[in-house]
Amino acid sequence: MSRESRTVVFADVSGSTRLFEGRGDEAARKTIQHTLHCCANIVVSHEGEVVKTIGDEVLATFPEVEQALCAAIEMQRWANEDRQMCDCDLGLRIGLHHGAVIAEESDVFGSTVNTASRMVDLAGRGQIVMTHSSSDSLPAPLQERCRELGAAHIPGRDETLDIVSVAWEQDTANLTAMPRGQPAARATSRRRLLLNSRAGPVALPEHSPPFTLGRDPACSLVVDSDWVSRHHARIEYRHGFFVLVDQSTNGTWLTLDGQPPVHLHRGELPLLRDGTLTLGQQDGEQAAVQFRLEEG
Repeated sequence: MSRESRTVVFADVSGSTRLFEGRGDEAARKTIQHTLHCCANIVVSHEGEVVKTIGDEVLATFPEVEQALCAAIEMQRWANEDRQMCDCDLGLRIGLHHGAVIAEESDVFGSTVNTASRMVDLAGRGQIVMTHSSSDSLPAPLQERCRELGAAHIPGRDETLDIVSVAWEQDTANLTAMPRGQPAARATSRRRLLLNSRAGPVALPEHSPPFTLGRDPACSLVVDSDWVSRHHARIEYRHGFFVLVDQSTNGTWLTLDGQPPVHLHRGELPLLRDGTLTLGQQDGEQAAVQFRLEEG
C-alpha cells in the first residue's frame, strides 16, 4: 500500500441502459466492450493507467492533470466520431480530480477517487467536468477551455468545491488529440430544458431569460409551501449551460439520475443531466420539479 499524487479519471458510457433494452444483451455488451477498449487505448497513449472497468465505466489514473485532460478530450472526440457510438446514439460522461490516492493491489482508494466519481455524476453526455483546484495546474491554452460552473457539495466533505466544465470540440495545436473528419451534428445541436411540476410542463430554450421559482406570485413557477422562500431559486442560461442558482433560506436538493442528492444552499450548479430538484426540503413532493435536457 502506498500514497501517491494522481489525477483520477472516470469515463462513463451514456445511453448504455437504453442500448441493452433496444439491442439485446449480446450486441449491447459487444458495443460497450468496444467503447471501453478504445478508451483504455487512449488512456495508455497519454501515459495513464487503466485501474479497472466497472460495467460501462473506465477508472484510470494519470501522473498529472494535463495528461488526464488531454486524454479526456481525445476520448470525447473519438466518441463523437466513432461509427458504433453514433449508430447506437451513445456518448461519454467524464469527470476528473487531482489529489492524493491510496494505491493497493491494482486499485486506488480515498477521497480523491470519491471526488472524481462525483464529477462524473455531475457531468452530462458529451461533457468533461473537473474540480477548479485541479484546473489550476493546467497550462494556459487548456485553462482557456475551462468554464466556471459554480460550487458543489461533495458527500464526505464539509466545504464546497468549485467545478468547471471543459470545452473539447475546437482544435488546438498543443493537444495530441486532433479531430478526425467532420464532427457529428450532435456536437453543435441546440438544447432546451424541460421542466415538469404540479403546475404542468414548461420548456426553456437556449438564451431564455431567467426562470424564477418561489412562493412569490411574480415567480415564473409559483410553489406554495412553507419551506419554500418567496424568491427561492432561478434557472439561468449561461455559456451553453442551464444553471440552477439557489437564493433561499432552506436550500434546494438536486438529484441526478438516481444519484445521492446534492444540497445546494446559496450557491449554484449546472443542470447537466436529467433529474429532480426539490425546493426547501429533501422529500417535499409538492415542491419537486423534474427536469430533462433535450437536444435537437
